[in-house]
Amino acid sequence: MSSLGKFFSLSTRIAALAALLCLQPAVAAEPLVDVAWLKANMGKPGLVVLDSQPGADFLKAHIPGAVNTNFDKSGWREERNDKVPDMLPTDTSKLAAHIGSLGIDNNTHVVLVSPGKNNADMGWSTRIYWTFKVFGHDQVSILNGGMTAWAKDKANPVQAGAVQASAKTFAIKLRPEMLASSDDVKAAMGRGVLMVDNRPEDQFMGINRNPKASVNGTLTGAKNLPALWTTENAGGLFRSKAQIEQLYQVAKVPTQGEQVNFCNTGHLASIGWFVSSEILGNKQAKLYDGSMTEWTLNKVGPVEQHIKLN
Repeated sequence: MSSLGKFFSLSTRIAALAALLCLQPAVAAEPLVDVAWLKANMGKPGLVVLDSQPGADFLKAHIPGAVNTNFDKSGWREERNDKVPDMLPTDTSKLAAHIGSLGIDNNTHVVLVSPGKNNADMGWSTRIYWTFKVFGHDQVSILNGGMTAWAKDKANPVQAGAVQASAKTFAIKLRPEMLASSDDVKAAMGRGVLMVDNRPEDQFMGINRNPKASVNGTLTGAKNLPALWTTENAGGLFRSKAQIEQLYQVAKVPTQGEQVNFCNTGHLASIGWFVSSEILGNKQAKLYDGSMTEWTLNKVGPVEQHIKLN
């Protein structure tokens, strides 16, 4: 074979290999990244830092180049026709358009940045993370500790003012298997699947309740693993895998196998789901979006109250 023929033969093989690699599914991003990782990667093509600080705080100081979304008002959750609040939108087109307006398409690696002041605001990132996963987007990570961790080192750069992204198209590839409806939860309970209540202990016991739920108590047979346990001092830094495994043992919650995480509105439960599915690697964990609000408003099934005050 001539040198030219060998060259074209080699080129053909390389082109075929490249085409094959393009067909391989992309490797999912690491669920948690730290400040050092973000400093090393910020500004790279295809990476968008998505900040969920309140607007005034974002305008004051944010990670350079970050874009801002409002967890409560940008369409990540909505009230359903049956008055159950804070649900994943039934019509996802508006949320897809919002995501695209932030400069995010299906090839973008999204790094989510919460304020990082407490466990609850880290739940903004875990809920948005779960939404991206439901939408078929695996290139998503959470900055451990959020903006608080970034700002801790005064040498880290910050930017003030608004940021306007170049709009892109984000196409949703829904994963229905990740969505647990109230009927799915009833059926799972009938099979003996573990329900994991990620609310504070007083709500689990039935002493107090969130005003959005209409009945005190928890799902019958549920175990309590408060979302507050999963971050250091209920702050913005997630605990190590080893510590989380220890806490699961204390709560008598297995680290593997079928389980359904719930809370009042699917916010704290997204933290529980993230810890189970993404940190511990339990891909059989699911999040019940409607949680105790849907369960009690629609009288879906029984509620267990451990403590009834006179």
